[in-house]
Amino acid sequence: MQAHLLSLLIWLPILGGVLLLGIGDCAGKSAGRRLATVRRLVTVRRLALGFALAVFVLSVPLYTQFDTHTAAMQFGEHHIWVRAFNIHYSLGVDGISMPLILLTTLLTVLVVIAGWKVIRARVAQYMAAFLIMEGLMIGVFAALDAVLFYVFWEAMLIPMFFIIGVWGGPNRIYAAIKFFLYTLLGSLLMLVALLYLYHLSGGSFRILDYHQMQLALTPQVWVFLAFFAAFAVKVPMFPVHTWLPDAHVEAPTGGSVILAAVMLKMGGYGFIRFNLPITPDASQELAWMMIGLSLIAVVYIALVALAQRDMKKLIAYSSISHMGFVTLGLFVFNPYGLEGALLQMISHGLISAALFLCVGVLYDRMHSRMLETYGGLATPMPVFATFMVLFAMANCGLPGTSGFVGEFLVILGAFQANAWFAAVAALTLIFGAAYTLWMVKRVIYGKVASPQVAALADVEPREIVVLAVLAALVLLVGVWPNPLLEVMHASTDNLLQHIAVSKLP
Repeated sequence: MQAHLLSLLIWLPILGGVLLLGIGDCAGKSAGRRLATVRRLVTVRRLALGFALAVFVLSVPLYTQFDTHTAAMQFGEHHIWVRAFNIHYSLGVDGISMPLILLTTLLTVLVVIAGWKVIRARVAQYMAAFLIMEGLMIGVFAALDAVLFYVFWEAMLIPMFFIIGVWGGPNRIYAAIKFFLYTLLGSLLMLVALLYLYHLSGGSFRILDYHQMQLALTPQVWVFLAFFAAFAVKVPMFPVHTWLPDAHVEAPTGGSVILAAVMLKMGGYGFIRFNLPITPDASQELAWMMIGLSLIAVVYIALVALAQRDMKKLIAYSSISHMGFVTLGLFVFNPYGLEGALLQMISHGLISAALFLCVGVLYDRMHSRMLETYGGLATPMPVFATFMVLFAMANCGLPGTSGFVGEFLVILGAFQANAWFAAVAALTLIFGAAYTLWMVKRVIYGKVASPQVAALADVEPREIVVLAVLAALVLLVGVWPNPLLEVMHASTDNLLQHIAVSKLP
């Protein structure tokens, strides 16, 4: 099974999604039709959860059987796809991509559980969209052929477009189209760069072949900028970040979770897999730009978050600020920065998912995301308040949580590069605490805001399971990050050695 494990992880959820689309929803006014609808919805939900759990269980061997002593791609699979153009169906993972696949499979399970009762319209299509998107996202992290990567990269936009456009808020069409156009237009320049590299390599689409190419500085700069257009939008970096708050506000809770926790990480992954190894000299020449934009995101966007009254917008801007740490860590070119950036991607995936799920719990009960709607939730919802405060502390970078480890390593790496970089980046510990604790104070503590808030029911067992899993992982990574760092060491060391050796002819 190991030889085809990645294919199984990609195509099993896609197959499950297609099956759910075939089952569909039925509706009617008669008692018999209503009963049939209820039974079918139960079947759909159970099938969706079954497929999601199966994919997660199958992904566990990626970690348990992973060889931490090599930087080589593992669980490889290679077949000719289009012989005429030398396009391969080529898959593999290393210490950089494997943790992101595990994050994807875990969060898909939690999203299915979170939407169990909340989604009542087009349930089969909703669950199918997430399963299909799961397979496509895993494909992005596992693809070793440039064409295969590009196909998965573009295809995953389609399910998210429908998730926002069909199950989103009042302005969902605007947000969905903006999300789609921003990400699509950036990707077109990436396609141009891939075709250029195909020409220079003598007809190869293998990504690892591109890592060994020796390009002059000028071509490297142009290729770097083409990839930058695609990956900076996905992160998103300042100033191409404006699509994200709109997408988060209008997306359903599950869509916000996957968007923040997984899809944003694909931008950082793209920089690691393409920009740094293919254009190492251009990466160092343009590091000033990347570090500058990252520090602007860390500080300026944090201040923008402080001005928000919509909880989803606040967390969305917080995500942009925290992802600035990722790009900062990548371009200081030392082990602390690079491994801190990778750990920050995993940590932010857990914390942002948890915060959006917490907002979803409140929205399901009150149908409002505005801070002024709430107040004193610790009285009617003590269990929920405990979870939300924990995740808020993690978002602030509290020691003992995963949020601290990644940010600390990035700041340490930035200090090795330049003390001023570290000083500016460390401001996020102040600004992050400011907007997060301000939100917690308004929502959780103080007087109960209204009789409606006083009457709120605390989290139910289904919601407790989802939040408890994320809370356990946030604490586990915070106090014991070594299992993740051990997986990353060989791959990050190999990448840094590759960058350190000048490839200029």
